[in-house]
Amino acid sequence: MPAMHVHIIGICGTFMGGLAQIARARGFRVTGCDANVYPPMSTQLELAGIELIEGFSADQIRLAPDVWVVGNVATRGLPLVEALLNQKARIVSGPQWLAENILNEHRVLAVAGTHGKTTTSSILAWCLEDAGLSPSFLIGGVPENFGVSARLQQSSVQSKDLRGPPFVIEADEYDTAFFDKRSKFLHYRAEVAVMNNLEFDHADIFSDLAAIETQFYHWVRTLPKEGRLIINATEPALGRVISRGHYTPIDYFHHADGWAIASPSSASDASPIGGISADSSHRDSFEILYQGRPVGRVSSPMHGAHNRSNVLAAVAAAAAFGVSAEQSCAAIARFQGVQRRMQIRGEVDGIQVLDDFAHHPTAIATTVEGLKRQQQQSGHPGRILAVIEPRSNTMKLGVMSARLADSLREADLVFGFAGGIDWDLGLALSPLQSRASVHRDLNDLVHGIVAQARAGDRILVMSNGSFGGIHDKLITALRKNSSH
Repeated sequence: MPAMHVHIIGICGTFMGGLAQIARARGFRVTGCDANVYPPMSTQLELAGIELIEGFSADQIRLAPDVWVVGNVATRGLPLVEALLNQKARIVSGPQWLAENILNEHRVLAVAGTHGKTTTSSILAWCLEDAGLSPSFLIGGVPENFGVSARLQQSSVQSKDLRGPPFVIEADEYDTAFFDKRSKFLHYRAEVAVMNNLEFDHADIFSDLAAIETQFYHWVRTLPKEGRLIINATEPALGRVISRGHYTPIDYFHHADGWAIASPSSASDASPIGGISADSSHRDSFEILYQGRPVGRVSSPMHGAHNRSNVLAAVAAAAAFGVSAEQSCAAIARFQGVQRRMQIRGEVDGIQVLDDFAHHPTAIATTVEGLKRQQQQSGHPGRILAVIEPRSNTMKLGVMSARLADSLREADLVFGFAGGIDWDLGLALSPLQSRASVHRDLNDLVHGIVAQARAGDRILVMSNGSFGGIHDKLITALRKNSSH
């Protein structure tokens, strides 16, 4: 019997591309289409034996797959979408397909929150891997310990009971598809659910924070009594979610009666260059407590209060799955970080180009301030040249523009890219006065940055997209400038 044929619309996104690779590993025939078919995702998919089609043309209907898996990039008005609806074709969202065909055979550990989902999911997957549990996973980034964002382990790998092997998934609150406006995480039927934090985001689909809290509450209502909720006790929004009722036992972190960090002020808040440090003298060391008792000491290659919080959440989630805190702490000492999280992309004449996924004002502030503290503590004389692209749907709407300048206050110079937005980025950054400049042309932006950069500087590029390949453009321009 031929393998079931799955055609994925919007296949080159991080989530849908990972889903495609998992489907292929499971033995399905997988094809897909997207508006922008280019590396690195296109290369990964082609190496997995997945045929790609550029665009959303209606003639793809002739492929006649067994099921059309629709990503939320697909909207009404696309020729292929209209053809599918006219023919009453079998369509299903990515999260629903994943839940019905893959996750139903696994014990799901899902990580949610406005910030830290990718890092926490990556740490959690590595803790389970190091403990010998061989998890499958689908993460919105690439953990360096694995080298891939998605993996499906063979069904012969079993956990300690009969409910299936572990599957770690980054649980997004964004909507599922044009025909399913529920948050993605509602499909995942998690056994262990982590809630890191909760702020207003996704202004294109949510009217306010209360609307997002309601989606989180709906998710809480689906979680089993035999599962476990891992909740950040310091987050008021999560407190409001839980106060509406729950059936699942809760382990709080950052809480005296739950998971906590001993003497957090003794741990360094500095972010090392590149975000990861193998040198023991530059590692963040702290003790983890459970119900007031020491249960393990972490020597983490990642610094900053936000990363301590990610570590604590991952240790608590792994413990809920049966991995001791001591085991997890040992694993974290060998954690290598996540691509695009303070990642060094190149260095020319003492000028470093760093890449970070930060795009929400809170994440931008955390990233810049951490790097600034590291410079101060190390006595490094170089400056931070912050480069931002307001690319997320929320930032494109300008909803958080009033917070941008304050989030960048610790940067020495700020370069904003205004291409693709229709609000005044220059006005938003005006409180920074002469420290900020705004460009609408990418080449002009690169030229402006290189003209200001000098030895010892760190060019910190922050965007949730590829930013037009600006990292390579900067490195090339710096080299050219150096040769003159």
